[in-house]
Order: sequence, then structure tokens, then C-alpha cells
Amino acid sequence: MSARKKSQTVKVGLVQMACDPKPAANLKKAISRISDAAKRGAQIVCLQELFRSPYFCQTEDTKAFELAETIPGPSTEALGKIARHKKIVIIASLFEKRATGIYHNTAVTIDANGEIAGKYRKMHIPDDPLYYEKFYFTPGDLGFQTHRTKHGKVGTLVCWDQWFPEAARLTALSGAQLLFYPTAIGWLPGEKKDVNEAQHSAWETIQRAHAIANGVYVAVVNRVGQEGKLRFWGQSFVADPFGRIMAAAAADKEEVLVVACDLKKIEETRQNWPFLRDRRIDFYDALSYRYLESAPGK
Repeated sequence: MSARKKSQTVKVGLVQMACDPKPAANLKKAISRISDAAKRGAQIVCLQELFRSPYFCQTEDTKAFELAETIPGPSTEALGKIARHKKIVIIASLFEKRATGIYHNTAVTIDANGEIAGKYRKMHIPDDPLYYEKFYFTPGDLGFQTHRTKHGKVGTLVCWDQWFPEAARLTALSGAQLLFYPTAIGWLPGEKKDVNEAQHSAWETIQRAHAIANGVYVAVVNRVGQEGKLRFWGQSFVADPFGRIMAAAAADKEEVLVVACDLKKIEETRQNWPFLRDRRIDFYDALSYRYLESAPGK
């Protein structure tokens, strides 16, 4: 009698939270919501960007560097315990203190044994009104990569990275089955309703496009609520390899999503839409230039 085939369905949990001024309170809440997701069957749980504090990048203030921590450190130790206890994978976005004067916006992947499977340092750092991240974060230097975990091959990117198709492509090419985007994005004060709707639509559309172009699951977890001048729009979601939204959270409340992702759909989708097969890698060298008019010979 042949052995029963191992299921290829992975349940993904997204924890969409509002943040308290106290980091300890946010960690406690996150752990509670992770436990809730695990009770509902989640095997991989992702937290939002910089979940331990309000989004401090709205201003340039050296006092905010006090929020940074090492990896490994207090947060990975606490999250490692629950990961080991629940036998789940946890993706946590942290303000990493790498060395004196060197800080990163880092997503760490903790495997189901409680150990760190790997980390990703945010590569694309924005500098926009109320998103003054260049003041705080050194650009990542670990590249785009996939971490093998007990429950699947996980690729992590962070917020501003979600607008760059190159980042999604390279992470998918490294073997990721699921792309996770811890996020902190919201509406600026005084914007008109139609502008807000257009911004959200663009944000959702480009990430669904990453799922389609690469034939992978995309999971995006955003924060929610008013912080300073920003109103974070929540609406965390999971898209399948065809870009269809499988589930989405509300725009105005905390929520824990748990979504079953059938990894067999990746192969099925790529067989019918063989974008990776038909890539003309012999003609893509020009992508290494910022703009083609500045390339040698132009």
C-alpha cells in the first residue's frame, strides 16, 4: 500500500494591528494574535512592518534609534519561543541595530523550531513626506533570497520593495513559493477620496502583478489606524499565483487573516503561463543601468 501523499497546502496567517506607543505592549499583542492565528491552523504567520512601535519615520528624531535592537535579540527570543511551542514559522519586521551607527529595516524569518532561518534587510529605502526612512535605515546588503522553512520556501520583502518588480522576480527566482511583504502604508492628510482610492488600487494591483508574473503566492500585511498624520489603510491580503485575491482584511480595524494556500497551484499556473520559461535572459543586461540613455555608447 502506497504512503499517503503529503499535503502541499500551507495556511498563512497575517496579523494586522494598530500600534501602542509602548513596544512591550505591541510585542504582547503580536504574540497574542500569533497564538490566535495558530489556533486557527496558521503554519506561517507574518507581522506588519516595524510592528513593535508606531511608525516613527514620520519625523527625523535621533531618539527613535533607541527602539532598535540586535538580531538575535529580545524580540527574536520571544517570538522564537512561541514559534517553537506552536510549531509555526513567524516573519517579523524589526528595527535592527547592526552596529553603532548602522541600522536596518529587517524582516527575520523564524522557523518552527524557534531558530532564525534567515533575515532580509530592506533594499529600497524611501524618502518621502512622512516616510523619512533614509534618516534611519542603511540599505540592505543581503540581496534577494529565499529561506527554507518547515512549512515552505519563504521570500520576504518589505513595504517600499513592493513597488519594484525586479525584487519580486529575483526573490521568486531564488525559489520562493510565497512572497511576504510586511508593510506600513497609509494616506496622507488632506488627500481627496478619489486620490486615496487610486493610491490603494495601484498598491494592490502591482502586488497582484508580482503574483501573476512569477506564479507565486503573495501575502501583504499592513498596519491599521491613525498614527501621527498618517491613516494606515490596512486591507492586508493574500493573492494566489494567478493574482486573484483570496482574502482581504478591513481598512479600519485590527484583524487576523488565515488563508489556505495550495502550493500545487504554483506548478499548475507556471505550466499554463510559462513566463519563467520564456524570459529572454540573454537580452536583459540593460536592466543593470539606471536609465538606458546613460549606458555606455549612448
